[in-house]
Amino acid sequence: MAAQYQVNGSNAAEISASIEAGIRGGHFLFGTSLPAVRILAGDLHVSPATVARAYQDLRQRGVVESEGRKGTRVRSRPALALLRSDLRPSIPPGMRDLSSGEPDLRLLPRLGPALRAVADRGEPPRGYAPESVLPELAAAARSRLRAEGIPVDGAAITVTAGALDAIERLLLAHLRPGDAVAIEDPGWANLIDLLAALGLRPVPVAVDEQGIDPAALAGALRAGARAVVVTVRAQNPTGAATGADRAVQLRELLTGHPGVLVVEDDHAAELADREPHCIGPVTSSWAFVRSASKPFGPDLRICVVAGDETTVARVAGRMRLGMGWVPALSQQILLHLWQDPEVTALVAGAARAYAQSRTALRDALLAAGVPARGETGINVWIPVPDETRVVSALRDEGIAVAPGSLFRIGSGPGIRITVSTLAEAEIPVVVAAVEAAIRPRGVVSPMR
Repeated sequence: MAAQYQVNGSNAAEISASIEAGIRGGHFLFGTSLPAVRILAGDLHVSPATVARAYQDLRQRGVVESEGRKGTRVRSRPALALLRSDLRPSIPPGMRDLSSGEPDLRLLPRLGPALRAVADRGEPPRGYAPESVLPELAAAARSRLRAEGIPVDGAAITVTAGALDAIERLLLAHLRPGDAVAIEDPGWANLIDLLAALGLRPVPVAVDEQGIDPAALAGALRAGARAVVVTVRAQNPTGAATGADRAVQLRELLTGHPGVLVVEDDHAAELADREPHCIGPVTSSWAFVRSASKPFGPDLRICVVAGDETTVARVAGRMRLGMGWVPALSQQILLHLWQDPEVTALVAGAARAYAQSRTALRDALLAAGVPARGETGINVWIPVPDETRVVSALRDEGIAVAPGSLFRIGSGPGIRITVSTLAEAEIPVVVAAVEAAIRPRGVVSPMR
């Protein structure tokens, strides 16, 4: 906390607002501890209960997090729009950025031709009461999912503004603040942050190369989890993919918990180099979520949601009370991209390129005695003994990677390396740098 910033307020709402303003303005560093409840209460001449209520409000809104006796600290990614752009560590010029978790922008299809093709159809303007999903897009989505073995016959289909939007709406359709949600650990940082912002309680579940661990999920269900979010393939950050046998195990387990909401996230979609193995529908509430952002670009904020009729109806109905619908123009563009053979070939080529880079880096790390995971997707996960030291050592050598703390709840430390822009010639240099960072006596070839 900046020395010049003073928290003020005479009640819980004012104290909470003051701390929030300090975070927005950059006076509180992410991850640093807030003053102890009794100390801040003494400084402000209020009761400890008043400060505790302020901290509770901030926790429920995903701004801070508690660590038991370690106190309360600002979340690494608080649910706030920030006023300053320099609050997160930037990537200095010349630094090789392998931390982004994003596809290679050079391998994304251009949206201009699709936009022109849609415009040239000359369709009349649409009013304010459209269908939530265009029938032709729903039919194409159903056909594509069915071809990959996703059980969509009899399922309802809608679209949302991206995968995270879909997951948020699905959770809100069935859960209330305080409910427990079983999520992968390590897992998607955005999902961890979303649960905090929604006031939902994450229950971490271990992940291996075959995806979510059945024994760990059984424990989470016994602990009261009312929903489970499973990444079908290209799990972020580990690259895990649910195997056929694992899907059967999870299906058998969840059959005994019919009231649990099961959300299957297929965010990588066409970019994943492994067929999806679906778990649901085995409970009364189920949804399969497939985003278009990874293969076709983040500007195309569309996610197809297939699931049971009640769940999908709740999602679509709630959208009508807010954003209304995903624009028909966006849906038409996605449909055009699906039907364009040149775009299909481009996306398939990108999937092959990512698979080649990921496999090459993972195998080279394993050959060097460095444990590494990455079955699918664009990331490689490396367990390390000391996250902070390894990340710092790699930055000293000109390589930026993502610290595992962004993705972990209770699992061990690690780093994530994104391979989407990694060239073959760079792999030996990265491997040597990682090996030396883990074992400091090694010799590192500079990346700069």
